[in-house]
Amino acid sequence: MPRYKLVIEYDGTRFSGWQRQASDPSVQQSVEEAVEAFCGHPVRLHCAGRTDAGVHALHQVAHVDLDREWRSDVVRDASNARLKALVPVSVLQAEIVPEDFDARLSARRRYYIYRILDRRAPPALDRNRVWHVPVRLDHEAMDRAAKALLGKHDFTTFRAAECQANSPIRTLDRLDVRREGAEIVVYTHARSFLHHQVRSIVGSLKMVGAGRWPEAKIGAVLAARDRSQCAALAPSCGLYLAGVDYE
Repeated sequence: MPRYKLVIEYDGTRFSGWQRQASDPSVQQSVEEAVEAFCGHPVRLHCAGRTDAGVHALHQVAHVDLDREWRSDVVRDASNARLKALVPVSVLQAEIVPEDFDARLSARRRYYIYRILDRRAPPALDRNRVWHVPVRLDHEAMDRAAKALLGKHDFTTFRAAECQANSPIRTLDRLDVRREGAEIVVYTHARSFLHHQVRSIVGSLKMVGAGRWPEAKIGAVLAARDRSQCAALAPSCGLYLAGVDYE
């Protein structure tokens, strides 16, 4: 059975997340049904990283096995023919990959961005696509504070209580906070992330930007290894899976 790698983008606003649910709509279910509609048999997608309800993707990666070989452009276009009429999901690329390729296990780095709109007026065009904070944030202080989280650490403080990872140890390779026009954008990448790690970090950095936490507190709450020391979770609407690297 030929294996296909799919690159997928989606607006996560109306979905319960990536993973198929018993009753609520999911990205996985939408793409699986679109592929099944043209290939004529049940399929199961496996992705690089399951996103939560409301989280978006610019470059999600998944793999799927089909019972016969199709041209890559046919897989892409036939899937999109069904998707575009139903849901805000698009297959950007499709390609045949070796049978040992695994979208999750073969991934070497995952990229996320988080968008914050820090102005008084709420967004109109970007509603549900940014975190609206109606006060000006100090992005430079946020960026300085973020550097305490770079490298290999125990991220228990920034880990969801329901996280199923075997270890809270992760290595952040990048964590930058930049102002881009009217927005603050947080860029981060690592080999893997804990459940809610990025949103937990952004929620805490926002406290620094708002002047409610000193910059040094980020390092202190990291060292505490105590979930109760984390600030409120940043909302899912500002988070984007932006890319996945493979060998």
